[in-house]
Amino acid sequence: MSKILATQLNGLYQKIVQNEEDAIEQTARLLAQASVGEGSIYFACFDELQAIESYALSNKEQPFLNLVKWSPDVEIRETDRVLIFAKSCQDKEALQLAKKLYEQFIPFAAVASEVPSNDNELSDLAYTYISMHVRGGLIPHPTNLGERVVIPHLHAGLFIYEAIKLAYDEMLEDEI
Repeated sequence: MSKILATQLNGLYQKIVQNEEDAIEQTARLLAQASVGEGSIYFACFDELQAIESYALSNKEQPFLNLVKWSPDVEIRETDRVLIFAKSCQDKEALQLAKKLYEQFIPFAAVASEVPSNDNELSDLAYTYISMHVRGGLIPHPTNLGERVVIPHLHAGLFIYEAIKLAYDEMLEDEI
């Protein structure tokens, strides 16, 4: 079963790389704007994707430079940048934050499962948008017909985080 999981996750990562490489680069560039200026970076992560912010903030060996802990009551300035991680583009809290940032003319990026479309308001509001390409579970459950398990939102989100961080670190290195 673990070989199937590895194959399925690898396929998901390849899909992200093939379809989202430019958006990942643009997102890293957007976040770097805050770092070369006088801004801070916030990760607004919802549901289990909060693990991404926790990981980024607690990683002492490879910190995400200028990342500050986000909470709904933090005051975001025009020099700051925000990266929203949500399982779905329909997440009410993520959309509420996106609308607030959009109205305040604060550029932000968003990551969610769905691809951009007319029904994806989050992708319309965001300066950059990255799809996790998660459409459900990966592996058929052995006892239930048709039900799939291992829903990889966190796997995809962490993969995207690492890809953004690699590009971001490279951009900041070039600035030094």
